[in-house]
Amino acid sequence: MRHMIARKRVVIYQSRRHLLAVVLFLLAPFLFLTFFSQIAHIAVSRLYSDLGISMFRLIGAYVIALILGWTLAIGFYKGKRSMVALPVFDVLQSFPTFAILPLASAAFGATNTNVIFFLVLTILWPVFFSILSSLKLMRHDWEEAVEMAGWRGFEYVKRFLWPISVPGLITGSIIGLGEGWGALVATEIIVGVRMGLGDFFSSYSHNASITFFGILGLLTLIFSINKLVWTPLLDWSHRITEE
Repeated sequence: MRHMIARKRVVIYQSRRHLLAVVLFLLAPFLFLTFFSQIAHIAVSRLYSDLGISMFRLIGAYVIALILGWTLAIGFYKGKRSMVALPVFDVLQSFPTFAILPLASAAFGATNTNVIFFLVLTILWPVFFSILSSLKLMRHDWEEAVEMAGWRGFEYVKRFLWPISVPGLITGSIIGLGEGWGALVATEIIVGVRMGLGDFFSSYSHNASITFFGILGLLTLIFSINKLVWTPLLDWSHRITEE
């Protein structure tokens, strides 16, 4: 417990070779997409522009969902507030998110705001409930040790709640972003925003080969990010709580 509270530094990548392998593997999807653009006679600038815009929307939504989810989990993980709020959050999580899309479209129109708003709702609940699970599973003797140390306020959050919540935060991020990638393309198509992966797949929906290789390239990118970024981060998060 003492080492966890002290935030012992644990490296994510164990060697320079490991880091180099990560960089090379992350380049693979982009090399694939470049090759795909050549054989499909699609301007590589169009392909990367659509991918970059969609990733911007997804990352923006993820950051908002991460901050909101962590704040809600810290505020409602125990006490009387938890007993009142958690059933409400559970109902909101179960509500079909796509049912809100027509209302969001009426409010925001075919804009980035609409897409990001919808993605926040998609990513938020996996992040929130994963962090909440980490906080609720903390050992009672850890809390007693913190009380004896006299930590309060910001120090309590920074040195105790934050490291405890990191494994849940990373697990929730993996699940939330997995759902976010799926919702991203569908939302862009339904909302009708210009540019992005949704616009790309809509433009080439008549061409099965381009659609197939586009999906394959996207899956390769998602797999590479999960395998070489999120998996090491998840292992690291467990090590800092076990030290």
